[in-house]
Amino acid sequence: MRKLLRKLHLWLALPFGLVVTLICFSGAMLVFEDEVMRLARPDLYYVDRVGTATLPVGELARRAAAALPDGVGVKSVNIPADPRRTWQVVPERPKRAWVAVDPYTGEVRGYSERAPFFTVMFRLHRWLLDDARPEGRPAWGKLVVGTSTLLFVLALLTGVVLWWPRSGRALRRSLTVTARRGWRRLWYDLHVAGGMYALVLLLAMALTGLTWSFDWYRTAFYAVFGAESGRSGGHGPSDKKDHGVKHAPDFTAWQQVYARLRADRPDHSQISVADGTATVSTNRWGNQRAADHYTFDRATGRLTAFTPYADTPAAGKLRGWIYSVHVGSWGGYLTRTLSFLAALLGASLPLTGYYLWLKRLRRRT
Repeated sequence: MRKLLRKLHLWLALPFGLVVTLICFSGAMLVFEDEVMRLARPDLYYVDRVGTATLPVGELARRAAAALPDGVGVKSVNIPADPRRTWQVVPERPKRAWVAVDPYTGEVRGYSERAPFFTVMFRLHRWLLDDARPEGRPAWGKLVVGTSTLLFVLALLTGVVLWWPRSGRALRRSLTVTARRGWRRLWYDLHVAGGMYALVLLLAMALTGLTWSFDWYRTAFYAVFGAESGRSGGHGPSDKKDHGVKHAPDFTAWQQVYARLRADRPDHSQISVADGTATVSTNRWGNQRAADHYTFDRATGRLTAFTPYADTPAAGKLRGWIYSVHVGSWGGYLTRTLSFLAALLGASLPLTGYYLWLKRLRRRT
């Protein structure tokens, strides 16, 4: 039985091992994207001096709109609770773009899109640099990523069965990495111990990631949790551009809505105001995309409806949980750090496995 499992483990991992390495490595690079960008461009994220009062939301949106290309309007304004942070005025397109505005002086600090490095990492992680939405041909990159991830899950499970220790002493040996017994033993320890340490997080990231690869898997996954699957937009922003004609929003009521929500929700971490809608996010454990939703009268700013996160449909909650578990954000910096390390270990597993396989072939010849 163990011999059969060993062969199964090998032939599950062998064809797509390098792809798994690329997926895990690129995923690890994306975990701390926001923190890296704040260090690289503090002028876009932080004000020079905290003032006593902020300018009206509508005024800041109008100033940012003047910095946008012709034909591109303002979609929303993201207002963090931290008084040291700039406000983000989000244009209609492209996604992941925003204009940084100093809320105290009204100075437009700059325009930001996703950095080229992180754009490449995301496209590599999601589609192996293939087109996100190919027209007239199969989505080969998406298919290869999904197939590789599925085989990776099976390889992890067979690896657990193969190397699961039968005693406490064997467990300690399986979790120990030593460099005193030669290179082959070191790589063997890295393969076994690395897989053991990262197993739970790697399975969590892989099983949630598969919901963006296969419709049949997403439907089954949602059904397990009692939710109905809808269309998936991917586990990160895409570059799809919306060229539809939209009316220019009237910013007059935005300040009134923001002031009301800020007063009513002192626990907020961010308030986002858009044309007729607003969301309030709070620092909470678990689903990091959880938010309370409001609608308001565009002319008067009067709040007309309120949908707390608790009343969000099950599918919406599950989408947020899937994303939070996949990127490791559900438990804050601790789980993100652990997910980052697990992804790096996941990237190393095929490489150490290849090394051990080649060593075994050479010994037989």
